[in-house]
Amino acid sequence: MPEYKAPLRDIRFVMNELLNSEQHYATLPGGEEATPDMVDAIVAEGAKFCEEVLAPLNRVGDQEGCTWSEDAVKTPTGFKEAYQQYVEGGWPSISARPEIGGQGLPESIGIIMSEMVGTSNWSWGMYPGLSHGAKATIELHGTTEQKEVYLTKLVSGQWTGTMCLTEPHCGSDLGILRSKAEPNADGSYSISGTKIFISAGEHDMVDNIIHVVLARLPGAPEGTKGISLFIVPKFLPNAEGEAGERNAVTCGSIEHKMGIHGNSTCVMNFDGAKGWLIGPENKGLNCMFTFMNFARLGTAIQGLGAAEGSFQGALKYAKERLAMRALTGIKNKQGPADPIIVHPDVRRMLLTQKAFAEGGRAMIYFTAQHADRVHSGESEEERKTSDAMMGFMTPILKAFLTEVGYEAANHGVQVFGGHGFIAEWGMEQIVRDTRIALLYEGTTGIQALDLLGRKVLMTQGEALKQFTKMVHMFCKEQADNEGLKDLVEPLAKLNKEWGELTMKIGMSAMKNRDEVGAASVDYLMYSGYATMAYFWARMALVAQQKLAEGTTEEAFYKAKIQTAQFYFKRILPRTLGHAGAIAGGADCIMAMDEEAFAF
Repeated sequence: MPEYKAPLRDIRFVMNELLNSEQHYATLPGGEEATPDMVDAIVAEGAKFCEEVLAPLNRVGDQEGCTWSEDAVKTPTGFKEAYQQYVEGGWPSISARPEIGGQGLPESIGIIMSEMVGTSNWSWGMYPGLSHGAKATIELHGTTEQKEVYLTKLVSGQWTGTMCLTEPHCGSDLGILRSKAEPNADGSYSISGTKIFISAGEHDMVDNIIHVVLARLPGAPEGTKGISLFIVPKFLPNAEGEAGERNAVTCGSIEHKMGIHGNSTCVMNFDGAKGWLIGPENKGLNCMFTFMNFARLGTAIQGLGAAEGSFQGALKYAKERLAMRALTGIKNKQGPADPIIVHPDVRRMLLTQKAFAEGGRAMIYFTAQHADRVHSGESEEERKTSDAMMGFMTPILKAFLTEVGYEAANHGVQVFGGHGFIAEWGMEQIVRDTRIALLYEGTTGIQALDLLGRKVLMTQGEALKQFTKMVHMFCKEQADNEGLKDLVEPLAKLNKEWGELTMKIGMSAMKNRDEVGAASVDYLMYSGYATMAYFWARMALVAQQKLAEGTTEEAFYKAKIQTAQFYFKRILPRTLGHAGAIAGGADCIMAMDEEAFAF
């Protein structure tokens, strides 16, 4: 297995040098306590836990998987004990408000821990990870009593949470779900139905699991307008607020999957289980989006983690594996062959992994700072602006970063050659574990429709303009920077083309709505490459400035500039292909009769 080492130097670079986190935290209520020394100490301790406790369990989880029985689901060896250490360390409560038992630190600090946990052991990280969304949903939409009963235990990690949406006959189209909620005399509801693909739906790591469930009330409108949201605990809280009587919710089975074997993916049966309404009747989907947006940001981290983890494994191997001689002459005179890192194609793959990992980290941490402002911004205008930025970035992060993270994972296998196909090296596990990231929390196609249709076209381009204005200002400010000319000029051109491309799609869609669906995935990938280009240009600027000031870390900053140059010259040209595909239109996709799809 690749030996995971938290990329602390790059994490500090993004937080402190690129995003000026100390200045950012000073604008948040209570954020002034998040000094660089405190944040460094938290991150370092989190890195130690991930490297020493979670990473060694990654292969264990893959090999053992989870075991189902009628009574419970047993997690792999060591998972439960690791979770106990996680709770004892206070990690679940980092970003929660002190009033509900949290430590009150900004969300962007919690994101760092989420990255390290996810990269070291994604399957394990899903158990506490899903609780973040449950906490946010109950905190924003729950009653005072619901908060008192459930929030503190979710915050402490004593209980975990899930999201129960998908049913056997419906996935992303939640408008056709069938689960029912019948009112009880005591104000509760009787929940009946079957949910599938429920990650961490049943396990042995905590004494209660809180399910957040979508269901229909009697007489509810059809479609998504008739969906309500409910809290359904595995064990009903007793008078003392502890887990009491077993509720009528059971795990019917667990899925046998391509990857993430260490996480239980469950079929959950609700047989008249007692639940309580969260938020207004028939507004469940609105409330659930709180949960889903957290989950989508978490899934983006899986893409980042795949790129980072596969890069670490591939880099170490490429420095040690000997094969052939460099085309420019012998490099390893003492050995029978040169290390494969001297070969251009191996370097191409390594640099692609590095560019996606470090670029993705900048994109996610930037968005996490906007999450801080949404929660704690000083003014309504600031909160609204950051919410719009998060809405625009979320589908790009979720879909683009998982697509390129999966590509990076495959590069990791390729660098190893035949050994990459062998389980003992762990590279093929990263591929298998990452593949689901392109599917759950909305497939790439669903995210693309959300970006192009809802976030861009339905706002008349306002969501896009907020970002492209930021890029325009950067390019304008750096127009005379000769050292960044090779980055700034193509970025400025791309930024202009982005707006023009959007307008063309909008005009075509006025004549044929299928043009949106036909263009959406290419548009999202184009947007992802353009967005990452902006962050690589910014990182190159910071590195340029540090080198000009004088530094003992010349190699680190030179590598930033060189990786940025690689990204612009070898990866960014992919936008040309996506723009060309968009220009191809919908007719060539939709013209064929359904009957012609034959074999």
